[in-house]
Amino acid sequence: MKLINIGFGNLVSARRLVAVVSPDSAPIKRMAQEARERGILIDATYGRKTKAVLVMDNDHVVLSALTPEAISGRLEGEEKEEEP
Repeated sequence: MKLINIGFGNLVSARRLVAVVSPDSAPIKRMAQEARERGILIDATYGRKTKAVLVMDNDHVVLSALTPEAISGRLEGEEKEEEP
């Protein structure tokens, strides 16, 4: 199982990750609020500003203090390391 560090020692499964998006748009803010109300929001920001919203394949939504670019770079870095 591939795990991606999303900041502060928090890890998510790369295989379960559907999208990494910026939290700035109204639809993404609405999605995060609805996930909070449904009890499927995971806040991994440790009180810092949310810079990325991760959408998982099981409908969970994860908030991260890292930028989408940083998370993407970590995901791509893991894929490159696995190649012989």
